[in-house]
Amino acid sequence: MTLTERFHWVLRMGLLLFILSSVAFLSALTAMRFAIQGREVVMPDVVGTGATTAAQILDGRRLGMKVEDRIFSNLPVDAVVRQSPPPDMKVKIGQAAHVVLSLGPQKVTIPQLEQKTVREAQIDLLRGGMRLWEVSKLYLPGTVEDTVLRQDPTPGTSDVSSPHVNLLVALGPRPPAFVMPELYGLPLPEAQAKLSAAGLKVGKLTPSPSPDAARGTVIAQTPLRGQRVDTTTSIELGVAE
Repeated sequence: MTLTERFHWVLRMGLLLFILSSVAFLSALTAMRFAIQGREVVMPDVVGTGATTAAQILDGRRLGMKVEDRIFSNLPVDAVVRQSPPPDMKVKIGQAAHVVLSLGPQKVTIPQLEQKTVREAQIDLLRGGMRLWEVSKLYLPGTVEDTVLRQDPTPGTSDVSSPHVNLLVALGPRPPAFVMPELYGLPLPEAQAKLSAAGLKVGKLTPSPSPDAARGTVIAQTPLRGQRVDTTTSIELGVAE
């Protein structure tokens, strides 16, 4: 075999190897794409079906179901009112469909809860098949702590889609405010007496090594001097040991 023939032979072999490698790469890429697609399914439409049936349909496609909420609707009790992800969307196998189930047609009237305690409001809601949802609190002069000031929905409402009731609750009058005193360097008993005179008390003591401070003296404080505090503020002190 001459040098020219050998060169052409090597060139043909190299081209053949390149073609075979390209075919193998494309085959692997195609197989990977099919494998990925094989791990996806189409989300079925379960809206309107009962919870048990919906779970069976989803399980048939290797999907789960998670109940997010229950609301009043014209659908039968336990029927799926809403679902997420929506029908026909491609999802991964094992993913859960988040559903909202029906409580059936609305049959309750929101009770009067204002001026009651939170505990009394909870009992009234439970008796009516409803639930306490969000509770917001605020300080307000002339109010009694733990008293319901406002409610949503308002008393007597009957056209509601959810059995949840939100409350605005009083914390009572705002406690008197003070300016945080400087406690750094004071012996602990003196610092505690200073706080007590202002109606404050220590919430947490943290002993810490401090070679430059006398044992039992305050070396750190939270809040810092000059900050606004009241009787509900938790005072933290670091004490040299």
